[in-house]
Amino acid sequence: MKEVVIGIDIGGTFTKYGIVDREGNTYFEGSTSTENFDNVNSYLKNLHLELEKAIAEARKKEELNILGIGIGSPNGNYYKGTVEHAPNLKWKGIVHLADRFREYYNLPIKLTNDANAAALGEMIYGGAKNMKDFIVVTLGTGLGSGIVVNGNVVYGHDGFAGELGHVTVKPNGRRCGCGRRGCLETYVSATGIRRTLFKLMGATTFESELRNYTFEQVDSRMIYEYAKKGDPLALEAFDNTARTLGLKLADAVAITSPEAIFLFGGLTRAGEFIFDPTKKYMEENMLEIFKNKVKLLPSALTDKNAAVLGASALIWKELLLADQL
Repeated sequence: MKEVVIGIDIGGTFTKYGIVDREGNTYFEGSTSTENFDNVNSYLKNLHLELEKAIAEARKKEELNILGIGIGSPNGNYYKGTVEHAPNLKWKGIVHLADRFREYYNLPIKLTNDANAAALGEMIYGGAKNMKDFIVVTLGTGLGSGIVVNGNVVYGHDGFAGELGHVTVKPNGRRCGCGRRGCLETYVSATGIRRTLFKLMGATTFESELRNYTFEQVDSRMIYEYAKKGDPLALEAFDNTARTLGLKLADAVAITSPEAIFLFGGLTRAGEFIFDPTKKYMEENMLEIFKNKVKLLPSALTDKNAAVLGASALIWKELLLADQL
C-alpha cells in the first residue's frame, strides 16, 4: 500500500489539490473554485466532494494509505490552523479552517500560509533538500516569503513571522492591499513592476512602444517581452525592481544568514532580467562578512505544481519530526 498525503493550495480564485507521495510523485491533481463560495461551509463541502472523487480515481490505479492533509492558504496560521483576515478570500475575519475540515476527515490536518508551504516544498522536494538555512521569496501578484532556520520554518510567537513583502521600502509610499503604504510587494511583484513602469513613463523621456498601451493592457509578461527586445523603458523597470529587491534581500541576509535565497513565481520567468541585477544589487548592499556567500537561485519546483507539493510537504515534515522523537 502506497503512503500518500493530500496537498491543498487555496487561492483567491481557485483551489488546487493533489495526492502526493514522499518522493513528490503526484497520483491525482485537480482544482475547484474558491471564489464561487461566499461562506466557508459551502466551500468545504464542495472541496470534500471534489477530493472524494479524486481519491476514488487514484485508488483505481493503486491502493493508497492517506496519512494526512496539508493546506497552504493566504494568511494561514500554522499554530492555530486558522485563516485570518485574508484580503483576497470572501471569508472574512478569523476562520478555523483546519478544525472545520476535520469534520470531514479524521486525519492529521496542518495549515500554513502559502509562502511557508513553498519553503517546505523547496526543502522536501526541491533545491533546498540538503540545506538548513534558506529563504524562499514568491514573486507573484504580491510578494510572499518563507524563512527556514536550522531546518525549521520561522513562524514567530504568533504564527505570522516572515512577512518580507510587508517590510517598508518607502514611508508613505504606494498603497498596499494590506492597508499600509510603502510595502515591498507594491514595488517588487508582478503588479509592482507594472506600477513602476507607468511611473517611469512620466519621469523619463525613453522612447518605448509600451507608451502606446494603457495600464490595464500591460502586465509583467508584456514588460518582459519588451525587455527581451531591448526596450529601454522595460529594462529600466526591471532594473528598478531588482534594485529594491536586492536591497531588501541584503537586509534579510543580515538577519538569518541563509545559504541560499530561492526566487519563485511568475515574475521569475523573466530570468536574467530579474536574477542578474538583483544579485548585483544584493551584493552591493551586503554587509562585508556576507558578501559572495549567499546563492540566489530559481526554485527547483517550477516545472511542477509547487503549491500542492508545498502543502503536502507540511505533513511529510511533521511525520519526519515524529520519526526523530
